Amino acid sequence: MAFEINMPQLGLTMEEGTVSKWVKQEGDAVKVGDVIVEITTDKLTSEVESEFDGILLKIVAQEGEDIPVKGLLAYIGEKGEALSGAAAPAVVPTAQAAPVTAAPTAAASAPIVNANGRIRISPLAKKTATKMGVDYANVKGSGPAGRIVQKDILAAAQNAPVVAPVVAPAAAPAPVAASGSIDLMEGDEVVKLAGMRKVVAERMAQSRREIPSVTQNVKIDVTNLMKFRKQINVELGVKYSVNDFILKAVAKALKNNKHILVSLDGDKIIKRAHVNVGMAVALDEGLIVPVLKDIDKMSLEEISATAKDLAERARTNKLGMDEYKGSTFSISNLGMFGVETFDPIVNQPDSGILGVCAVQDELVMDDEGNISKRQFMRISFTFDHRLIDGATAAKFELAIKELLENPMKILL
Repeated sequence: MAFEINMPQLGLTMEEGTVSKWVKQEGDAVKVGDVIVEITTDKLTSEVESEFDGILLKIVAQEGEDIPVKGLLAYIGEKGEALSGAAAPAVVPTAQAAPVTAAPTAAASAPIVNANGRIRISPLAKKTATKMGVDYANVKGSGPAGRIVQKDILAAAQNAPVVAPVVAPAAAPAPVAASGSIDLMEGDEVVKLAGMRKVVAERMAQSRREIPSVTQNVKIDVTNLMKFRKQINVELGVKYSVNDFILKAVAKALKNNKHILVSLDGDKIIKRAHVNVGMAVALDEGLIVPVLKDIDKMSLEEISATAKDLAERARTNKLGMDEYKGSTFSISNLGMFGVETFDPIVNQPDSGILGVCAVQDELVMDDEGNISKRQFMRISFTFDHRLIDGATAAKFELAIKELLENPMKILL
């Protein structure tokens, strides 16, 4: 008897996931606990393990395809077993893997409509259709059981009938080049926007559309910090990074400036109780932000160990779902790449993100005309102007500056 493998719900707010990679292929033997497919959602790639022994008889969801929670991914059964339902899966997949019983009869060119008269369309596709003014009532879905997914809306946007967007014109996203609108030249390579890169693209575009953000840059003399760090590392035989001290300083500044720890939820302002700092980690396929929770209660040693551990497991795809959720503030450090200044994008639902830039040597003349070499670093604070005013942001930046220029205060 064949069994369905369905899209798992990897988080309470998850509505759909992207099939990133099939680890097992059709015809492969599968045992309980074997990883069969990798799923990407919310910037995290998770491995889906088999709950059955058997043969991977049929792959229904292809790589790069968006599948709703509980949507059909594949069938596992006995070798040579016939699948009457493989070509057209059930309209509403079950929450748990269940025996395949019967196949639906019709697959019309029009969108699939439930018994309650509603068109089957993913939440993301519906939101995209509304914002792009696409009438999805006549769009043919390519998802499971004819469900309309985002790629169907994007494809239909070029020639499908359009209606006036529900949202106000000012809230509409900037025009996006439709698929196939770019003239390709010899040697160009076309790669599907999928997986983690697709999630990052959507999150960044959403943040830029929704948040009236402002970035303020502050120059900090970190000469004493660099000397202090070197002295501690030598005397204690440790390897604290500059980023460890920055994390500790930001945690302390946030604890004393709680008005920065806010989020906007509709017409409500949420005052966050915890200092949970998200730390941006760059991966080849995208960006992920693991979270140091209650960092204000950690020692420098604990911060250093936790940051290293989270970064390493982020790069090897071993983070748990709860380890990249719940940030109330974020930091993006590009100093190691020599970046002098940049405008980081707010990681919603946070109200702000701190960009950390490179440490640079400069010659400075004092009041008496003496010239000496000092080390400076810039920080770039981007914040949601609906929640934080410029002067408020500046006071927070000065608090960070005071700590970094007087490193002993970071530890006191």
